[in-house]
Amino acid sequence: MRALIQRAARASVSVDGSVTGAIGPGYVVLLGVGCGDTEKDAEWLAGKTAELRLFPDAAGKFDRSILDTGGEALVISQFTLYGAADKGRRPDFSAAARPEQARELYERFISFLSARGVTVRTGVFAAHMSVELVNDGPVTIWLDSRPEKA
Repeated sequence: MRALIQRAARASVSVDGSVTGAIGPGYVVLLGVGCGDTEKDAEWLAGKTAELRLFPDAAGKFDRSILDTGGEALVISQFTLYGAADKGRRPDFSAAARPEQARELYERFISFLSARGVTVRTGVFAAHMSVELVNDGPVTIWLDSRPEKA
C-alpha cells in the first residue's frame, strides 16, 4: 500500500458538488492499494500514519504526531499512486489492486487508523472527487508498506 501524506491546515473532498468529508488541521492521505497488498500492509501503514511526527514542537522540530495535536485525517482512495509512466506517455495501472480488493483494504486502513484514535473523514471509493486543501508547510511525505515494490 502507498500513502502520500500532506499536512493540511484544512481540506475537503466533494463528489458531484456535495462535500463528503472535511477536516481542520491534520493530514490529507491519498491512499493506493497495490496487487498483493494484505491486511497486514493496511495495519502497518495506518500505524505509521498515526505516529508519524510531521507537526512542529515549540522549537519548530517535527516532533508531534496527528495524535499529539488532535488533528484529523482525510483519506482519499487513489489508485493512480500505482501508475507507472516510465514507458510511453500513458500511465500503466496494472500494479494497482482490483477494485474489490482495493475497497476492502482501503476500508481496513480507515478502521485501523480510527482504532488508533485518529478522527477520519473520507471521500467516496472509486468516485470522481474534487479535493481542496490548504497545505501547511508544505509538508508532503510518501510511505510505502513494501518499498521493495516501489
